[in-house]
Amino acid sequence: MSIIKEIIDLIIHLDVHLNQLIIEYGTFTYIILFLVIFAETGFVVTPFLPGDSLIFAAGTFAAKGSFSIHILFLILTSAAILGDTLNYWIGNFFGLKIIESRNIRIVNKTHIEKTHKFFEKYGGKTIIIARFVPIVRTFAPFVAGAGSMTYKKFISYNIIGAILWVGIFSYGGFYFGNIPVIKNNFSLVILIIILISLLPPIIEVIKHRREKKALL
Repeated sequence: MSIIKEIIDLIIHLDVHLNQLIIEYGTFTYIILFLVIFAETGFVVTPFLPGDSLIFAAGTFAAKGSFSIHILFLILTSAAILGDTLNYWIGNFFGLKIIESRNIRIVNKTHIEKTHKFFEKYGGKTIIIARFVPIVRTFAPFVAGAGSMTYKKFISYNIIGAILWVGIFSYGGFYFGNIPVIKNNFSLVILIIILISLLPPIIEVIKHRREKKALL
């Protein structure tokens, strides 16, 4: 429970924690941000790490002069592309064994099933759309590597999705994060970003339950 509380505190007070990192590590904060985004997109066991909110927060600090917004964009876009690429190849080599095995519990099978449904509904575009949906974002490249998509097709969607995802949130934070109403209610804004990003899977769950009830 203490770990969950720490994660929640990290996300809600992201601006405070990011400011502390900048004070302590300076330019090396770029590397820390790179590693967080790389891990969040690259490993199916780390979907709890901040993504959208962290990029937005970093953008707001870029507006204050703590980062170069263009360097930040390039670094985080690279992290997102490389993370998804690693996740794809992990899925390609080990995906089917992990999915079919009953003894391996490090991967949430429910999340994999939900991601499969995304592929069924949106096809290859899932890689782009998933960038904006927590959890699905982490599992989409893994499922793609496990057999849903050729690498040539995957990499193009991967690059487009990373550019759109990082671009929208980093430059969004840069241009809008320091507007007084947003700056003074930053924790609330972070929560709103998280809630909006969670809407698609929530809507899917509600629709699925309604369809089940209709069949009974």
